[in-house]
Amino acid sequence: MVSVPISERGYSVIEVLLVAGMIGVIGAIAVPIAGRTMAGFRLSGSARALTNAMAVAKIRAAASFSRVRLYADLAAGTHHVEALDRTSDPDQWRTEGGVTSIGTGVTYSFTPVTTAPPGSQAVIGATPQCLTDLGVAIPNTWCITFNSRGIPVDATGAPTAEGVLYVADGTEVFAVAVASTGMVRLWRTLPTATPRWVAQ
Repeated sequence: MVSVPISERGYSVIEVLLVAGMIGVIGAIAVPIAGRTMAGFRLSGSARALTNAMAVAKIRAAASFSRVRLYADLAAGTHHVEALDRTSDPDQWRTEGGVTSIGTGVTYSFTPVTTAPPGSQAVIGATPQCLTDLGVAIPNTWCITFNSRGIPVDATGAPTAEGVLYVADGTEVFAVAVASTGMVRLWRTLPTATPRWVAQ
């Protein structure tokens, strides 16, 4: 029997093709899963950033004994906190802190959901628009305004439960809702045939 030196042994063409095929199959399975996972992280991260910003607006309102609002620019995909400066005439909203962008592929939207989270808006999408210093509605905006006690209020100063901000990526929707008592809650839809809200 003739033995082949170890330095001359190698892989057959079949072995190489088998390994290449296995890598291709694993890659074809893993890439879509990884892409969906990353999209889910971007959506949930955007929702949690909104939740944090809303909590900051509420705390700043109570700490400064003034009105503070969370301003969401739907077209730009950003949000920031603004405080009402009553030392000017007329009163002016001034940005506090920086502007935060929502994730790539995430939009301010509630599609395809047709009902609001429990205990919030009577009609989904009824979040008030932001107002200019002169009281004119600003298109493509959502605003949640807190009074000096950290309670969400409407343009007249009355407590309201209409403050809900929605973010979606086409498959799931998250909602950051503030009750008329000031309690902030995060909701998520389960991706079922009929989406339903689940508290986070």
